[in-house]
Amino acid sequence: MHQIKLDDIDFKILRILQEEGRVTNVDLASRVGITAPPCLRRVRALEDGGYIKGYHAELNAKLLGFDLVVFAMVGLHNQAERDLLAFEKLVGSWPMVREVYMLNGEIDFILKVVARDLNHFQTFLTTHLTPAPNVSSVKTSLSIRCGKSREGIPFTPDSVKSD
Repeated sequence: MHQIKLDDIDFKILRILQEEGRVTNVDLASRVGITAPPCLRRVRALEDGGYIKGYHAELNAKLLGFDLVVFAMVGLHNQAERDLLAFEKLVGSWPMVREVYMLNGEIDFILKVVARDLNHFQTFLTTHLTPAPNVSSVKTSLSIRCGKSREGIPFTPDSVKSD
């Protein structure tokens, strides 16, 4: 990855691709006000520079049978860096854990866990999370509903860095 200096066109490209990852290069170029070849070069540079980490499809979890979202607040016995990294590596290997955040405060980590139902989550909790090495406590909260879910970053005219 090499650092590039982003300009207004790059930020427009990033904003559009974040919202519409399947936009064609021709449409993208037209919307940002340049021709297709330089637009493609810019997208490739943004990918090579690490600004674009990948592309994905947003799936409907409910239609696919994953109706339960649980937030698990995890406390660890030890917070030495090697122990924190070991825990992150372990939970990173569990497909049901979709997001992991290390926190400052009483709780060491919060995990977003997606399961088919309560029984599926309970099995995961008792066979994987609670008995995991270095775990001292687990508190869970079941999501009732999601009022907002947005991937990415909040692109607004005043949120873009200016150097």
